[in-house]
Amino acid sequence: MTSGYSGTPLAKKLGYTPATNAKLIDAPNDYASWFTPRLDATFGGKKPFDLIHLFAPSRAALAKSLAVARKEITPAGMIWVSWYKKAAKIPTDVTEDTVRELAFPLDLVDVKVCAVNEVWSGLKLVIRKEKR
Repeated sequence: MTSGYSGTPLAKKLGYTPATNAKLIDAPNDYASWFTPRLDATFGGKKPFDLIHLFAPSRAALAKSLAVARKEITPAGMIWVSWYKKAAKIPTDVTEDTVRELAFPLDLVDVKVCAVNEVWSGLKLVIRKEKR
């Protein structure tokens, strides 16, 4: 599946490769169906993870999940945080600014934003260089 206007496959946008050791936190049940061809990565392997994709329906859930994710990624790893787009018209107290506000004290910085699908936006976070 391609999302947004770039035509780039979602797996490529998010940085998945066959070698990726990944974890999902609060992902929608249909997550796997968003990827065509089938997503080729390892899920549920051992910590630390190369990529964690967490979904934040609320600020409280985001704060909890982000703290966990920060402890579970490799120094060169990434965390994708997804929240409901305003256009989805689903009530939420999470915005792109909320993600940054909670990420910065954890030494996480944002490096990329993308449309994950019609409902979810995503912000890619990595560990600040001097903290790796």
